[in-house]
Amino acid sequence: MNARFVNTMVKRYLRFDPEHPFIFLSAILAFFGIAIGVMVLIIAMAIMNGMEKEFEKRLFVMNYPLTIYPKVRGSVDEELLETLENSFFDLKFSPYMQTQVLVRKGNTLKGGLLFGIDPEREREVNPVFAKAYTKPLGKYGVIVGRPLAEELGIEEGEKIMFLFSRMEPAGLSFMPLTKRFVVEGLFRSGLNAYDESYYYTTFRTFEKILKRDGGVYDGIHIESKHPMRDIELLRSELPSTVGILGWWEQNGNFFAAMQMEKRALFIVLMLIILIASLNIVSSLLMTVMNRRNEVALLLSLGASRKEIMQLFFRLGLIIGLGGIAVGTVLGLGGMELLSRFDIISLPEDVYGTTRLPLDLDWRDFAGILAGAFLISLFSSLYPAKKASQIDPLNVLRNE
Repeated sequence: MNARFVNTMVKRYLRFDPEHPFIFLSAILAFFGIAIGVMVLIIAMAIMNGMEKEFEKRLFVMNYPLTIYPKVRGSVDEELLETLENSFFDLKFSPYMQTQVLVRKGNTLKGGLLFGIDPEREREVNPVFAKAYTKPLGKYGVIVGRPLAEELGIEEGEKIMFLFSRMEPAGLSFMPLTKRFVVEGLFRSGLNAYDESYYYTTFRTFEKILKRDGGVYDGIHIESKHPMRDIELLRSELPSTVGILGWWEQNGNFFAAMQMEKRALFIVLMLIILIASLNIVSSLLMTVMNRRNEVALLLSLGASRKEIMQLFFRLGLIIGLGGIAVGTVLGLGGMELLSRFDIISLPEDVYGTTRLPLDLDWRDFAGILAGAFLISLFSSLYPAKKASQIDPLNVLRNE
């Protein structure tokens, strides 16, 4: 095959032809259609991955990487905690007690969960709590979410009323147990659902108010960098009276829905590239039809059918690959622009962040490039094959 001949003809056919402007216009539309499709896919996949990781990070505030819970009351105790700490030095453990409470300020009531914790242990597994815990908690000290404090109009150092589900005798009737706590710290996780319903106090206070036995817990939160691996190791060490959950099990439906939405978005946006590739087919077919005489003449002068097929195949690939290259540059440039400037601002109470999170996974990036390349490849094959099947004898005889 004469590569020089093929390259020369490709350059010629890529030039603007004033006699057939619509062919050139169709090729330009195909070029920009593929470029825009690739750009949109890159940015969309980066946003989907960024949002998923942002939600995952926020969910760790309430749903820790791993959580041990009792199947039998009293089975999660100090002895189990010590055994786990001696067996797994690379993990951090924070036992907790919990109860449902109502927070009262004036005529306002808010429901939530009060946790009894060891603040020193909790700060190791909960970075949001660690920022709020700046000094040891007092006898009836509590740390609450800043959005809750703002809604109730309270500041650090002020008192807040907690109503417990436990009932106490009051004259001839029973009344819910109530206790005033001093707000000694405020945290903000970025998700109001947590900030308004999670409250932290010490084991000592929790046990005294609810008359709970020390060293018997409602569960243990675990910080792990490899939770999917560690959950199996921990499960093999735990007794049958204790269970363990990973964050992905507690929020499986949510993340499965996000993955399905991501795949659906990928397919829909890939259709943009597929539609744009039809312009490659149409422009190449119009080029073949309008240059039938020229192709027939080339064949009669000694050009092989393989060279003619290669000529139009390369023509389609140049349009497709050029669009992919430009779309990749525009997509990565758009990501850089969105990450540096607050062009799109998100409501923090809904998404947990005001900035648009972006994170392009290399597998998604490779999938976009591979999909766009295959579409361009197959779009170029049919017109090239039709061009190579031209019968020079019939074409020139009709002329």
